[in-house]
Amino acid sequence: MKRIALALFSTFAIATTAHAVEYSAVQADRSRIAFGYQQMGVSMDGSFKKFSSALRFDPAAPEAAKASIEVELASIDTGSEEGDEEAARKTWFDFASFPTARFESTAVKALGGNKYEVAGKLTIKGRTKDVVVPASFTPQGDAGVFEGSLTIQRGDFSVGEGAWKAFDVVANDVVIKFTITAAAK
Repeated sequence: MKRIALALFSTFAIATTAHAVEYSAVQADRSRIAFGYQQMGVSMDGSFKKFSSALRFDPAAPEAAKASIEVELASIDTGSEEGDEEAARKTWFDFASFPTARFESTAVKALGGNKYEVAGKLTIKGRTKDVVVPASFTPQGDAGVFEGSLTIQRGDFSVGEGAWKAFDVVANDVVIKFTITAAAK
């Protein structure tokens, strides 16, 4: 009887492992990082054209997930050439001194219904803050789509210094929105 139980358990363990799916091959052409903010009370949107990310996610073991995203700040698209040039200046992102922004996950918590909280460290302009990012995961064929958004305060990262430090013209809140698509392995 013990042999039968052991054989059944082994078969179940192998079958479970065989069905585990890990999403790790990020598809940059199907991924996007964008942002939104208020300037003089008007909603403004932009995006970053270049970023790299590493991801390891198994829906059966979300607590073991890892993610990192590195954004090339000079790839900013504010919707205007003048805005892009302004963003490069020392008072905003200071691309020369801080060419990238980075997010590195530290923990993932499943909330149910394909919803997660991803805790991690966000670094912009050399300043690192702990953040919690609400995210969702949707399997789509042989890929998975991770979507979420996070509101940060630009002042926490010294984005907008000098005359731009006040929040009367450009609001302090910035919403970062992302879609990361990764193929299953």
